[in-house]
Amino acid sequence: MARYEHLPIYKQAFDMAVHFEKVVAGFLRYHKYTLGTQLRGRSRAVVLKIIQANACWDKTPQLLQLRWELEELLLIIRLCKKTQAFKNFKSFQFAAEGVARISRQNEGWIKACNKKKGPEFLKRRTTIMV
Repeated sequence: MARYEHLPIYKQAFDMAVHFEKVVAGFLRYHKYTLGTQLRGRSRAVVLKIIQANACWDKTPQLLQLRWELEELLLIIRLCKKTQAFKNFKSFQFAAEGVARISRQNEGWIKACNKKKGPEFLKRRTTIMV
């Protein structure tokens, strides 16, 4: 299996998963077992998807799925903010900015993978597999 600990995107995603574990511990009971569970699970799914993408020869399908995982994670973060699950604004801000950084790194990784495949691949690939 390919090594992944050196990847900046992995380090950032892992740090975010640890952050969510700590933040969810401070949620009220209702939010802890509803939104908190989803937040923790989705953050772990993002880390696992990064590991899977790094292990694959053709990384693009995994990275496109990671794009959607990150969108879902951002949606849950916004729901947590609207329902006041976060204890303070800084927790929300750190989470939202962290997911944005991971998303930017993912988009750069997708572009780098597509450059290797050439322009014909980009013309053929018009749909996203979910």
